Amino acid sequence: MPRSFNQKLKILFLMKIFQEKTDPEHPVPVRDIITEMEGYGISVERKTVYDDIETLRTFGMDIRSRRGKKAGYYLAERTFRLPELKFLMDAVQSSKFITEEQSRNLIKKLESLTSICEAKKLQSQVMTGQGIKAVNEEIYTNIETIYDAIAQNRQISFRYYEWTVSKKLVQKRDGNRYHVSPGKLLWKNENYYLLGLDELSGVVKHYRVDKMRQVEIEGRKRNGETIFRDFDLGKFSSGTFGMFGGKEISLKIKFDNGLIGVILDRFGQKAVILPADDSHFILQAHIHVSGQFYGWLAGLGAGAEILSPEKTRREYVDFLKETLKKYED
Repeated sequence: MPRSFNQKLKILFLMKIFQEKTDPEHPVPVRDIITEMEGYGISVERKTVYDDIETLRTFGMDIRSRRGKKAGYYLAERTFRLPELKFLMDAVQSSKFITEEQSRNLIKKLESLTSICEAKKLQSQVMTGQGIKAVNEEIYTNIETIYDAIAQNRQISFRYYEWTVSKKLVQKRDGNRYHVSPGKLLWKNENYYLLGLDELSGVVKHYRVDKMRQVEIEGRKRNGETIFRDFDLGKFSSGTFGMFGGKEISLKIKFDNGLIGVILDRFGQKAVILPADDSHFILQAHIHVSGQFYGWLAGLGAGAEILSPEKTRREYVDFLKETLKKYED
């Protein structure tokens, strides 16, 4: 690349040096900046470096200087702090709905948002090959298509798959396409779900995005717009167990006081909680009652008791009896 052309880009290469090579623990002296610039085919003087640093500061970059043993200039503030990048990396690693390769590529992009030295700290925490990952390479395209359909107020169609005992993905509905009015995308239980109005049944259902294939935008307008406009995603998420749906029922459940942390973690700080006695409290909540919910409740043992409605209380007893039969002699 001709040197004269590089000179026009010197301010951009200086920005690149600060973004990649510096942080509060690793300032760079002016002499090293000059050496780095020479590596890009750019010849600069010390005064020019000082002037360009001031230009970058005016532009909005928080470039500071330090004296002493580690003297030099460094980029003090970035869009993401290191703990924030770590949170994002953990989310990527634990996400089941993207493939292993997609996880690695995303993590590399996150590492590029900090300095090389800080990125090494992140790399030391990366655990490759952990957990269960999706095999659907279409996941990014699916999400983009769904968002486009919502923005255009259009229905979508797709083929939906499920696992068999032979560990193979097979098409549901004999391969016939699903026609859905998309409403919301929800991340729950380390999976990504589409909440949408199934045009065949007229019922709001959820679909695993990683099990959707060949997603296409249809010409027909979405239905159920008012449903999703007023849809309380947080309430739905806290009241749905394992995304297995079930009929929403208003329940009263009595718990031991020692389980208050478990309940607040599950239902949030806005949960309606009333004292029952010195040792118990009552939760009032709208819950999608399903086998997954009963299984969660059973895991709390004798510390939880459904008070009402009586029908749900009896169904829970039947659930426990059916489970117990598997272990009877």
